Amino acid sequence: MSAPHAAAPAAPAVPELFRGLFDDAAVFPPGNLPVAEAVPAHRAHRSAWYADAVGPFLCGAGRLGEAAAAVAGPGPRLRVGLVLPGGSAELGPALAAAEPFEVAGVELATRDAREAVAALDLLLPPTVPAAVELPRELLRGDGLDEVLDVLVDSPYRAKFRTGGVVAGAFPDEDELAGFLTGCAQRGLPYKCTAGLHHAVRYTDPATGFEHHGFLNVLLAATETDRKAAAEVLAERSGEVLAAAVHELTDRQITVIRNSFTAFGTCSIAEPLDDLAALGLLTPPAASPTP
Repeated sequence: MSAPHAAAPAAPAVPELFRGLFDDAAVFPPGNLPVAEAVPAHRAHRSAWYADAVGPFLCGAGRLGEAAAAVAGPGPRLRVGLVLPGGSAELGPALAAAEPFEVAGVELATRDAREAVAALDLLLPPTVPAAVELPRELLRGDGLDEVLDVLVDSPYRAKFRTGGVVAGAFPDEDELAGFLTGCAQRGLPYKCTAGLHHAVRYTDPATGFEHHGFLNVLLAATETDRKAAAEVLAERSGEVLAAAVHELTDRQITVIRNSFTAFGTCSIAEPLDDLAALGLLTPPAASPTP
C-alpha cells in the first residue's frame, strides 16, 4: 500500500508582490481619520488575514502625542513611520517624541538632499530606514539626476509624491516614468505617496483627477526606458495588468519590490478589494476585506 501523498502547503494569503506594500496613511488627506480611530483600526489591520500586506502606521511629528494616548494600555508597541514635512529640524524632536513606539521608518521632506542625508546620518539609528522627498519642481530637468545621484550614494530611499488634493499634485505618465527609470538605472529603491488609491490607472469621476494605479507602478518599476515605463503607467485595462502580474517570475518580483518598496494609502480596504476583484488576492473563506 503506497504512502498517502502529503498535502501541498497552502499558498500565503498575501502574495510576495504585495507584502508590506500598503503603509497606513489613514490620518492624512483625503482620509483624515482621527488618530483616536485610526490607531485601533491599524491594530485591527495588523491582526487580520491580510496583515502581511500592511506596513507601519504613518504619523506626523505633531500627532505623536495623540497616537501615544490612543495606544495607552497593554498591547504590542505600535510600529510608526514618522512623516516629517518640516525637514531636518523636525528629525531630532520627532525621534525623541517617538520613544513609546517602534520607529519603522522616517520620511523626510527637504529642499536640499545633501543636507537631509547629513542630518539622517547624524541622528537616525542605523537600523531605521528612511526616505527623502524633494518637491517635484526641483526634480525637473537636471534636478532629478542630481538628487538621485546624492541618494544613491546614501543608505536612504527616494520618495515621490504621486497625487494629492489638487490636480497639479498628480504627475503625468512621463514625469513619473522619469523618476521610476532614474531610480531603476541607479538601483535606487523608493516609495510613493498619495493618489494611488486603486490598482489600475483611472480618472476620478468626481474630481476629474488622473490617478496612477499601483499595479501600473509595480510593473513599471524595472523599466529603464522612459517611454516604455510611461506606456505601462498609461495602461487602463485591469485584465492586461493582471495578466502581466501572473507572468512575473519570482526573480522579477524580488527586483520589483527591492525597487518599489511601499506607498502610503489612506485606505487599506480599497487596494485589497481591487486585487481581489482582479484575481490577484484570494481572501480566506468568510474573511471579507475590511
